[in-house]
Amino acid sequence: MRVAVGGNLMDARTVSMEEEVIKLIDQRLLPGEFVIFEARDYREAGFAITEMVVRGAPAIGATAAYAMAQAQMQGKDLEEVARHLRSTRPTGHDLFYAIELMLQAFREGKDLAKLAEEYAEDSVRRCRAIGRHGLELVQDGSRVLTHCNAGALATVDYGTALAPIRAAKESGREVFVFVDETRPRLQGARLTAWELAQEGIEHAIIADNAAGLLMARGEVDLVIVGADRVASNGDVANKIGTYEKAVLAKENGIPFYVAAPVSTFDFSILSGAEIPIEERNEQEIRQVGGELIAPEKSRVRNPAFDVTPVRYIAGFITEVGILKSDELSVLKEEAERSKGK
Repeated sequence: MRVAVGGNLMDARTVSMEEEVIKLIDQRLLPGEFVIFEARDYREAGFAITEMVVRGAPAIGATAAYAMAQAQMQGKDLEEVARHLRSTRPTGHDLFYAIELMLQAFREGKDLAKLAEEYAEDSVRRCRAIGRHGLELVQDGSRVLTHCNAGALATVDYGTALAPIRAAKESGREVFVFVDETRPRLQGARLTAWELAQEGIEHAIIADNAAGLLMARGEVDLVIVGADRVASNGDVANKIGTYEKAVLAKENGIPFYVAAPVSTFDFSILSGAEIPIEERNEQEIRQVGGELIAPEKSRVRNPAFDVTPVRYIAGFITEVGILKSDELSVLKEEAERSKGK
């Protein structure tokens, strides 16, 4: 993605590796500061995932792939490295997909550094394909609502839910994006809005609970979100609040689409009921920007994700096309081909 840093335009990727150092845009500091976090071993890479230096399922998957390659170069026990990385965050599927891909390659005696670079490049290719396929949904003048951040920062580059919007901009279409703030970590307000501002795409940040009013007023034409894990039947785990948006969209006759690459689909589970939901630190709710906004003695529940049943989803924007839930077997075949490379 193109970003302006210190008045200068530069190309940046969310995650990359130079020699044995994994370099990550530190998303905890955006939009105020653009800083590169350096992970010099797998434990630092694990810290980056757990503490959300890097977040977004595809970006986490690429980070894990690089961490496995880094560990091979450093002579580490890759089975132990894999166990450590698996423990960082439980919900997103790309993390586990990337780890198993790299472990299989390691057992076959392959060079993981080369494979990790191929994994990252393939991720970008898949995101651009999502943009091309999703372009048909974003007409000139479309008003799109999205939730959380599923842009370039959530992937290696280009994004998933933002990919059709970027493609629309590149093709000369006018598009307006309603950006859910996405409590409690405000990934929409901090990250999605930052990306859209960098690209010159017109947008407005809204409180999470304003979406229903805007839908009822006819101000939203389309909802596109990303995903952290998709079950075989099409149930989708995504950032907390996604389920509410899907229900509201259905009630108001607005198509609700999920944009995700094959690495996010988990064909080992039958439904969303089997997806583990991460619960995060209570202080994420009690504080905003380090300032206390709730009583310390109050109990807090902080689930990071929810599950949207497939009945609310109009379709899946993937690298092979826009699919209905009964067409997802095409992606299962694509996943098997990718693992067999």
